[in-house]
Amino acid sequence: MNMAKPHSAVQQYNKIGVSSGVESASPHRLIQMLMLGALGKIHTAKGHMERGEVSSKGGNISWAISIIDGLRASLDLDTGGEIAQNLDDLYDYMTRRLARANAENDVDILDEVASLLRSIKVSWDEVPARMEQGKQIQEY
Repeated sequence: MNMAKPHSAVQQYNKIGVSSGVESASPHRLIQMLMLGALGKIHTAKGHMERGEVSSKGGNISWAISIIDGLRASLDLDTGGEIAQNLDDLYDYMTRRLARANAENDVDILDEVASLLRSIKVSWDEVPARMEQGKQIQEY
């Protein structure tokens, strides 16, 4: 039995699932998906780094940087105030640190950036619940 075709079918199904998820996602959910994607690329890069797979490591770090740059580009610095500026600075720091991790093969830097991104994601994940709480308070 040729396993290439079933594997290809699974990959295609996954692509369709991700594409469908993106098309129907709210802006809030899209940001969550980008953060998850960046975390996944950092995690994958770490594995490649530990195995000495230089090309794959670099590709995944570059992909994570691109995702973080996308998050940074989505910020509205004019209306976002101090929070948006702080996120802009933090995203800039993360991309510089990822570039350094790539150049120096430093797993600790990958862990640092992943930890920072997870902290932002945890806060971002809480936004809908906090907005709902705010609505309920205003209704009373």
